[in-house]
Amino acid sequence: MSRFLAQRDVDAVEVMDSPDCSPKLLARTYAQFPLINALVSGWHRTYRTELAPLARLARQQGSLTIVDLGCGGGDLARSMARWAAKDGLSVRITAVDPDPRAFAYATSFAARQSRRGKRQPNVSYENSSSAELVQRGEKFDVVVSNHVLHHLDAPTLAGFLADSQALATVAAVHSDIARGSAAYFLFSLLSMPLAFGSLIRQDGLTSIRRSYTPAELAAAVPQPWLVQAQGPFRNLLRWHA
Repeated sequence: MSRFLAQRDVDAVEVMDSPDCSPKLLARTYAQFPLINALVSGWHRTYRTELAPLARLARQQGSLTIVDLGCGGGDLARSMARWAAKDGLSVRITAVDPDPRAFAYATSFAARQSRRGKRQPNVSYENSSSAELVQRGEKFDVVVSNHVLHHLDAPTLAGFLADSQALATVAAVHSDIARGSAAYFLFSLLSMPLAFGSLIRQDGLTSIRRSYTPAELAAAVPQPWLVQAQGPFRNLLRWHA
């Protein structure tokens, strides 16, 4: 790994996280998340290996309930609902984000889809944090997140994982970028067409600089959380009740 990426850049801040981020740039970035996540997140494979088997087991009791923490624009929740419907599986997904801007985008997108006859009734949205869900005594079969872990400092990460265990009755699966030179330079190259009028490239590169290697993530999380290196350039953090 290059010296530039030898250590996590914990002081780097994504523009999207700034309260005075341009609403136009932010909306454009949320709109591009489905494409980026489809290309790099590996979530369809994770759905196949982690979530679909649980949904099949839950079939006799009813729907598998899933909460997507830090859902951003809600594209992962919508994708999971679509995959499950295609497989004939019943899931109910709650997509939550503590940022009111993310919640506003996700709900407005869902409303536009509904007006076009593309409503996904098994996805609901909430402007909330994991800690607030725990305080209310909420429970879900499965807790998931995508590209959240690298945003968190050590105390916040510990709280996030504790909340995940408190919320999940079956499993928690958190997927994130794995820092590396190849990931950084490939994303820098491939995201160039999306750089204009969006924060995808700028914040994506910052995210890679902030992200963990598999060994770093394994050292940062308590037992019984398990880190799985998922190629290419992914960390999968898993816990099972």
